[in-house]
Amino acid sequence: ALHQCCDTTLPMVTLLSLCSTAFENRALGSIWFGGERRSPLQMLYDLDQNPSSPLAEVHRQRRDLLRRTCSRLTRRQHLLRPEDLRHVLVDDAHGLLYCYVPKVACTNWKRVLLALSGRGRGDPRAIPAHEAHAPGSLPSLADFSPAEINRRLRAYLTFLFVREPFERLASAYRNKFARPYSEAFQRRYGTRIVRRLRPGARPDALAQGHDVHFAEFLGYLLDPRTRREEPFNEHWERAHTLCHPCRLRYDVVGKFETLAEDAAFVLDLVGESGLSFPAPPRPKAAAVRDQAARLFQDISPFYQRRLFDLYRMDFLLFNYSAPSYLRLR
Repeated sequence: ALHQCCDTTLPMVTLLSLCSTAFENRALGSIWFGGERRSPLQMLYDLDQNPSSPLAEVHRQRRDLLRRTCSRLTRRQHLLRPEDLRHVLVDDAHGLLYCYVPKVACTNWKRVLLALSGRGRGDPRAIPAHEAHAPGSLPSLADFSPAEINRRLRAYLTFLFVREPFERLASAYRNKFARPYSEAFQRRYGTRIVRRLRPGARPDALAQGHDVHFAEFLGYLLDPRTRREEPFNEHWERAHTLCHPCRLRYDVVGKFETLAEDAAFVLDLVGESGLSFPAPPRPKAAAVRDQAARLFQDISPFYQRRLFDLYRMDFLLFNYSAPSYLRLR
């Protein structure tokens, strides 16, 4: 079974259980299609029974590794509430639940979900980024009652996409602090970082937050006051905190590093293999790694270790090795 059964009672306020048995109710899994076609979750189940599908085997191994790592590393876990699920987007027409992680192609995945609903005449590339990110453009699992949440979790294909944590962090820094089009973001967070971490800062830096250094950004993340004041911004929040992979059972764990293949795999399960995922040409993996390495080269081993500890769960849960450029010993 793709979803493990949890025999618990579900109160109306707190979700004690968000995992269930796949295919325990096949009628429920097919009502979204009028019973005329198999749901994506059922399609994945069929693939799992077929040893001749190498890509399905890759995703089965990722699923199994995630489950084993969760079992080994997590003990008592907090109870999930519906509002914890605001990053899980819902496509009722196709039986999909997608947890989006910023800086991991989430803009294009939101475009795809909108295109599946008929927006942009079915072409994801025709949907502007601001429309894809507009509040309310896609329903969130947090919008539903606990009973409706569990109903969807039983029947829908649940997937997320992740990325090597430090490359994602470097991308967030470049996109939000080192680019001139991020002025609003710089004013909100950049001014806060400069004020806290740069003694004797110039007035323009205090007012605009336009020249935050990477070391200052990391110092802000590691400062205990940051998370005491408010949760991390979603662009640098850990993927496991956004998507709760040890509380929700994910059927497909896609990776940014294999984005094209993994996106096509999901769309094949949906029965939309003709829909092209709008992945732009990506730089080679070595170039992306070198960009991150350059940012980290001036960070002391002490702070590298602390930062690795902060993101350790994402490294372990999603099977990423510590970057070779780090000096962790």
